[in-house]
Amino acid sequence: MIKVLYNDKRIKISGHANFDSYGNDIVCASASSIVETTINGILNIDNKAIKVIDNKDLVIDILSNDIVIKKLITNMLELLKELEKQYPKNINVKEN
Repeated sequence: MIKVLYNDKRIKISGHANFDSYGNDIVCASASSIVETTINGILNIDNKAIKVIDNKDLVIDILSNDIVIKKLITNMLELLKELEKQYPKNINVKEN
């Protein structure tokens, strides 16, 4: 299961959806696309707005209070929550 834990300062994404095998998992592909598109968009606007740590887990430290950055992050979380509604056994999005 993909686990997304977030608060105002940090988003942590871990796990694998296990909907299908690696390379064929539409839930993982969707979540990755949502997250990577958001990260790239934010970094194109302000490359100091977030810090991304991509080790075992993906961690996004939110360093900016800019309204556009906040809206992009909110949009990302809303899209992940929509994915969770469709695949509740494969992704969990939770505020901590």
